[in-house]
Amino acid sequence: MAGEMLERLQGLLSRAKKAGADAGDAVHVESRSLSVGQRLGAPEKLERSESADVGLRVFIGKRQAIVSSSDISDDAFDELAERAVAMASAVPEDPYCGLADADQLATEIPTLDMCDAEEPEPETLIDWANRAEDAARAVDGVTNSEGAEAGWGQARVSVIASNGFAQSYAGSHYSLSASVLAGSGTEMERDYDYTGAVYGSDLESPEAIGTSAGERTVKRLNPKKVASGSVPVVYDPRVSRSLVNHFANAVNGAAIARDTSFLKECMGEQIFPGNINIIDDPHRHRGLRSKPFDGEGIANERRGVIKDGKLTTWFLDLRSARQLGLETTGHASRGAGSPPSPSATNLYMDNGSISRDAMIGDIKSGLYVTELIGFGINGLTGDYSRGAAGFWIEDGELAYPVSEVTIAGNLKDMFLGLTAADDLNLRYGVDAPTLRIESMTLAGT
Repeated sequence: MAGEMLERLQGLLSRAKKAGADAGDAVHVESRSLSVGQRLGAPEKLERSESADVGLRVFIGKRQAIVSSSDISDDAFDELAERAVAMASAVPEDPYCGLADADQLATEIPTLDMCDAEEPEPETLIDWANRAEDAARAVDGVTNSEGAEAGWGQARVSVIASNGFAQSYAGSHYSLSASVLAGSGTEMERDYDYTGAVYGSDLESPEAIGTSAGERTVKRLNPKKVASGSVPVVYDPRVSRSLVNHFANAVNGAAIARDTSFLKECMGEQIFPGNINIIDDPHRHRGLRSKPFDGEGIANERRGVIKDGKLTTWFLDLRSARQLGLETTGHASRGAGSPPSPSATNLYMDNGSISRDAMIGDIKSGLYVTELIGFGINGLTGDYSRGAAGFWIEDGELAYPVSEVTIAGNLKDMFLGLTAADDLNLRYGVDAPTLRIESMTLAGT
């Protein structure tokens, strides 16, 4: 099927050239998904979807245009090619657009074990969801349920370009989550847990997810207010990954080229303490965001984006690299209806050398964050302000739940004052261990 689709896409490119395009590329994304939801032991949803989209990008000199469709018939391809060329003839020139040179293209395509070929039966997903919810509701103190959901998805991506590139790959994803409530009336609290993996066999057990969701929820009962001040803040791994996301946005080549990043002048500089390393690994076997080549057919590879605390590279596609006078790093990502843009793959902050308990142990008063609310991030300045909930740290122990607080700082200062624990677990595609920031402003009562 992959070979047949690449032949179809080659025909689309031939139509575009015949219509007047100088060059072009095409992408086809075919996906299937299945999801179920159970609440209080009864089915709440059962959904299955299939989609297929084709995108055509054409170039006339330094002008480009992109069109997309879900129709892959010959007549639709004729119309797609003619429309793309007409649009490219009318748009302004873009001096940075264009395909990769032949010597930039990926020639060795790694096998990454990133697709579980078997589609699960709905009954399997229903059983997982029921078991997760049952385990959550069995936790003493849980009073109600928002339900449990299980899902599966599979997608095949085919890319072809007039520079000679033609490849295809497939990936899959399983997920399972449970969310429950504890308490009653205005004193209710909610929490959840989640697991995701390429293969269903790599998921955490439904019972473990459900029990964790229930225990997390009960622990949040009877939260207290805390006084405002400057305190150490510790990020649980569920939220510490957000700091890695903020970093990734700041070193995205498109932001650097637009001059909209607070890290734009920091290449080669010390951004984090010397024992911090951040790695992007598109070739991680069974990685949730793995891919054997990037969206422009460029070879990708494992990169130390932060090495010994220093910034070593931007995330670059061809366009942003040309704007900056650099070489692409193979980070182009694209869909059927949009041009390529840079993005990370399996991105994570590596382990530190201290345990979570030791990290908290010397804090007399501080905040352990398990949930973040809102998105108060200024990409130009690095100013950071977000609502938070979690637990108050008192004399090195988690003392009681806390809610309705705001934590604030500047990401540059936060990164430099960061300590990483040794409990990294690759769960989401962007991950980090427990992280401690030495001092942040906390707005409470």
